[in-house]
Amino acid sequence: MVETNPTQDHVGLTDTFASQRYFRKFEVITVHLLRVAATMEAEGAISKQEVRIVSRYLSGLLYTFRALSMKYLLVGRDTGRFFGSLAMDKRDSGFPVAAELLTMANDAQQAQVHLANMPSEDDLKTDMVRTIIGDQEIPTKLQFALSQRLYYEELLKGQLFWARNDPECHWIGNEDERRKFMIHWAVYDSQINLPVIYLMQLEDSGKTALPKDQRRWPEVQAHLMAQSLGGLKLVTIAKGFDQDFDDLHPKHLRRIHVGPMYSSAYTEQSGPLRQVLEDAQSPQGQDWALAWTTEELESEEVIEERAGWFSTVEREVFALDPFGGHGAETGATRTQRSIILPQRPFQVLAERNPPGFADVRKFVVSKAGQVLRY
Repeated sequence: MVETNPTQDHVGLTDTFASQRYFRKFEVITVHLLRVAATMEAEGAISKQEVRIVSRYLSGLLYTFRALSMKYLLVGRDTGRFFGSLAMDKRDSGFPVAAELLTMANDAQQAQVHLANMPSEDDLKTDMVRTIIGDQEIPTKLQFALSQRLYYEELLKGQLFWARNDPECHWIGNEDERRKFMIHWAVYDSQINLPVIYLMQLEDSGKTALPKDQRRWPEVQAHLMAQSLGGLKLVTIAKGFDQDFDDLHPKHLRRIHVGPMYSSAYTEQSGPLRQVLEDAQSPQGQDWALAWTTEELESEEVIEERAGWFSTVEREVFALDPFGGHGAETGATRTQRSIILPQRPFQVLAERNPPGFADVRKFVVSKAGQVLRY
């Protein structure tokens, strides 16, 4: 059972079993994504360092869904207290709406206080047994109290994927006496309700190493977070960064969109994938497909521009996709679309062969955890 808000795009999962199936589905998908990332590294599509970074964000998504599953474990049951239901975007993403992660971040700030005022897990379980045996009742209120305790404990463990995951900087070597760094950050885009991961390689010609520079590093963090909007092209983000920081030189920028998630049981996206999933009639847990889009922007040369009367600064010239004029439209050197799906939906997709899927990489996952690429 779902409740739909007035926009008809967001629904609340108010049925206990539908909510639990939704979270189980995402846990399975996220584990498969970690294997897909490893497969992409084996192919040379991303480096070992990049796959470690991406895997950390994917693990954070897994922990985030695990926490939310605890929060809404008793949805649809009479707990004696109204606590709402998970709001998901059924039209565009198949993921929870961004407001869920914002609320979760607020709850994390107060988790310690909540736990201090709650009975322990052992006490709650003892009371449950007493209620079942002595009163011969289902201890729903105690179950709810335990689920909330487990939710706050998950938040305190940390390492979750938040609405904003601020930039981190890692040294990756030196080149031409310049330090090279990898900066990575991630956001949960509130416009499309999807996780988006960014990785930037840059050279630093400043006197102080960027992560130790008390002036530049906070400015870089603030600048990158302000530009982390899905609607902005990579070339716009990179050029803005290049213009604002004369002694930082962005050489490579990668953006990964995780999703949308398609499922005939939960989502209503249009397009051929919806029909593929309906025709596949897959068993429970195998009824899904997840899109994964990677955009890359590379610097192809460096030019010098006048800065004041007596000095010049380096500016990057970025390579745009030369085929069909798409580079100017996408603002990227290349864009690679991928889709991850179980075997049965893949078989239907291969048979139907809808237009537009010829250049999409297909990662097919089995129940045993194997990943095959087509």
